[in-house]
Amino acid sequence: MPRLPAPPLPKALQPRPRRPGDDGAGLADSLDPVEAGITAVDWIDERTSLSPGLRWMMFRKVPRGTNWYYTLGTATLFAFLNQAVTGVFLAMYYQPGSSGGAYESVRYITTDAFLGQFVRGMHKWGASVMIILIFLHMGRVFFFGAYKYPRELTWVIGVVLLILTLAMGFTGYLLPLDQRAYWATIVGVNINAGGPFIGPYLSNFLLGGADFGATTLSRFYAIHMLIIPGAIAALIGAHLYLVAKLGTTAPPWLKAEPEKALQPETDV
Repeated sequence: MPRLPAPPLPKALQPRPRRPGDDGAGLADSLDPVEAGITAVDWIDERTSLSPGLRWMMFRKVPRGTNWYYTLGTATLFAFLNQAVTGVFLAMYYQPGSSGGAYESVRYITTDAFLGQFVRGMHKWGASVMIILIFLHMGRVFFFGAYKYPRELTWVIGVVLLILTLAMGFTGYLLPLDQRAYWATIVGVNINAGGPFIGPYLSNFLLGGADFGATTLSRFYAIHMLIIPGAIAALIGAHLYLVAKLGTTAPPWLKAEPEKALQPETDV
């Protein structure tokens, strides 16, 4: 089966034609900033061969009727990137070693650190925005029927990402370690303990023992900062690969039209 040709580069990334009589001498001196950037990109691409993969990922055909509903997945991705960046800055000041140190470090971030309240607000409200966006994205996929063949694995990965997002919000809620965070975590862990079979084991794993202790905070911080973000990043990569490979579906209110070459001929 013949393969489709690679899509052309955007006009802004195409090299400009040389001036009449220019034999290439002194080319580095005559490059404008755009051409200099293209030359640098070409130098990197010659050694890494990344452009075919990027073209395959970024430049592809989309079905007719694609609209703003299809941007919910990308919006969720940007919400996750916001959480990752702001989380790194918060981790520079946060001290999960003891309950007093955790609370005081969060108070210092909020009241004394440069732009600390702004960064913490972006992280706090960004968590709610990410959860809302991922629910809207999953709802769009469900109601548009985009979970059907051949995209079942894409849907399964999306469900796992939804669960991990909720788990990240749950583990991050304890980190300020104020009264509301403490008792909300106790309630959440007790709910998990009531689950069948693995419930008690999951509760002991989260608490680091039978009761809430110093190990609990460190365990929640490690899960929130290391385990869940790493798993989410890996699954997002697999999710985007499948979306690029299998494509997206048209809205359900549009009907497929037969190709003109396959339409029966009619007598005039």
